[in-house]
Formats: sequence, structure tokens, C-alpha cells
Amino acid sequence: MEPLPVAGAWSITPRQFGDDRGTFLEAFKNDALAEVIGHHLTVAQVNCSVSAAGALRGVHFADVPPGQAKYVTCTVGAVLDVIVDIRTGSPTYGQWTSVLLDDVDRRAVYLAEGLGHAFCSLADGSTVTYLCSTGYDPAAEHGVHPLDPEIGIAWPTHGRDGRPLSYELSAKDQAAPTLAQAAEDGLLPTWETARSFAGVQA
Repeated sequence: MEPLPVAGAWSITPRQFGDDRGTFLEAFKNDALAEVIGHHLTVAQVNCSVSAAGALRGVHFADVPPGQAKYVTCTVGAVLDVIVDIRTGSPTYGQWTSVLLDDVDRRAVYLAEGLGHAFCSLADGSTVTYLCSTGYDPAAEHGVHPLDPEIGIAWPTHGRDGRPLSYELSAKDQAAPTLAQAAEDGLLPTWETARSFAGVQA
């Protein structure tokens, strides 16, 4: 388990055990995660999405409190998973980091409450599973446009097969505000509030 440049985000690379029958790994282990984030992850909801190559989902986040921590894996295919610091007042506000999640290394990412999350599918049928600390509440869910030049996410231009990607966004994500607009509208969580949740380190 390795901390990522954005506080409250971690990359988890599991040990895999393979033989002629296939592969076994521990995809999620609450005790091991708790050792690094400081508390057990309460799983209130599990989401699964299947995406075509080029599908771009996010940047999504939830109101804090209560926020929504996520533990994200890609069981089939490959995605570039992106975490954005949208916490106003944070030392890394507006910065992003990324991790390749795929069915080869089978990494996962953990992101604490108050962070923004997005990904781009690099292959048809990419299947992403999210363990979420709180259930979906449409009134508390928000987004920032994933192509906001102020954030400047370096999205991949080619898929896992080497072919150029054509980004596909939902109507909701297409209509999402920029980071500056979201801040002006008071939609973003604050660093101070997010730090009150266990697992977000100063």
C-alpha cells in the first residue's frame, strides 16, 4: 500500500498467487487497509460499472459531511483512474494523480471523503467495482468537468490496444461546472471539514 501525492488517497497492489488453474488474490482486506488509513472502511454500497473504450466518467464527489470514501478496482479490462483534490484550502487543491487499474496488476485505489474521482476506460468492457462508505444520495452528489483545463488532467489518447480513444461523457458530466465555477457556487468541500474525517492526513 502506497500513499499517493494527494493526501487521503492510496494505491494498493495485491499479491497474486497463480498456477495452472488460474489466479487468486485478496482484492480487499479491511484490516490491512485500516492499518494505513487509521480506521475500518464501512461498506454501505457496492457499485459496478461496465464501460466501452473511451468512456470518461467523473469528476464526481459527494457533500462533506457525510462524504463518500471509495475503494476502487478494475476486474476486467483497464482504466486510468484519477483522483482530484477538490478540497478548498488544501495544500494540493486542484492537483490530480492517477493510477492504472487493470486485470493484470489488479491494483486498487482508496480515496477518502472529500476527494474527486474519475476514470477513462482503456478497453471495451472495462468493469470497475467501487466499495462505498455511504449510499448514493442524488441530492448530495456533484461533479466537476473532467476536461477542465484548470485541472489539466492528462487523459490517455490511446486505448490498451493502441487505437486512438474518442471520449464519451454522460450528459450530466458534459454539463458539469469547472473547478472554479464549483468553488464559486459553494459546491466544494473544504480542507478543514474533510480533515475531520479519519483517513485524511494533514
